[in-house]
Amino acid sequence: MKLNDIRVCVLRIEGTNCEDETYSAFKETGTNPERVHLKQLIGACPSSMRRDLSEYDILALPGGFSAGDYVRAGAIFAARMKSALSSELIEFVLDEKPVIGICNGFQILVELGMLPAFDEVMTKEPQAALATNASGRFECIPTFLRHENRGKSVFTRTLPKGKTVMFPSAHAEGNLMLPTEKKEKLLDRLTEEDQIVFRYVDPSGEYGGYPWNPNGSVRNIAGICNPIGNVLGLMPHPERVFHRYTHPDWTRTKNDPNGAGDGRAVFQSVAEYVKRKF
Repeated sequence: MKLNDIRVCVLRIEGTNCEDETYSAFKETGTNPERVHLKQLIGACPSSMRRDLSEYDILALPGGFSAGDYVRAGAIFAARMKSALSSELIEFVLDEKPVIGICNGFQILVELGMLPAFDEVMTKEPQAALATNASGRFECIPTFLRHENRGKSVFTRTLPKGKTVMFPSAHAEGNLMLPTEKKEKLLDRLTEEDQIVFRYVDPSGEYGGYPWNPNGSVRNIAGICNPIGNVLGLMPHPERVFHRYTHPDWTRTKNDPNGAGDGRAVFQSVAEYVKRKF
């Protein structure tokens, strides 16, 4: 498949506000993205605007505050998707097509039961939660991440294991939590099954507490994938550092401001995966 034949569904509803940046990141990678409203996938629109999820090769759930983050962040978007698109989403993942959820998108994937998805593609109930930040505040901060994945995630295969990158964070509910009675067992399982993709670190690449871990997430986890490796959720925003000139330190370094930002590798990795596989 050629890059410009790869169709990307950038899905949104009311309150989504990062669809343009996500669209642009995929577009500059050479793929063919489209901003799609959920109503277009479920048929609540004129027939001329109708879209079918199976027509796309990648599904992206951007950041924002879908449905105002009422109930819980991502809960309403997830409920609407689950009620109308469950079978299509499961088929999409089983076809090994990639799904990425960034910030609010990660919250949606957790609410859907598509992450961590230990035993099913989509569980009936969420197996984790992205709770209010330990600071009790909305945190908008450059965050350093260490790539921990050993090769399972299709979104980070061009990133060397152990490499530290900077993706900015901007969220109020990013504190990854697991059921207390099974927490340690599930955390070990995430590690053993290579589902941990990114962890928060300090500028030297070592695990650190606040502010380096901006939300208090357990074991500094910033992003995880499903057991297949084709669904990724992460709180920080790789689309906001697609170019070097959007890094906060770009004027203090000798790097080409028009060169690749740290987030570009995420989009290039998945585009290359789809290009080779399909």
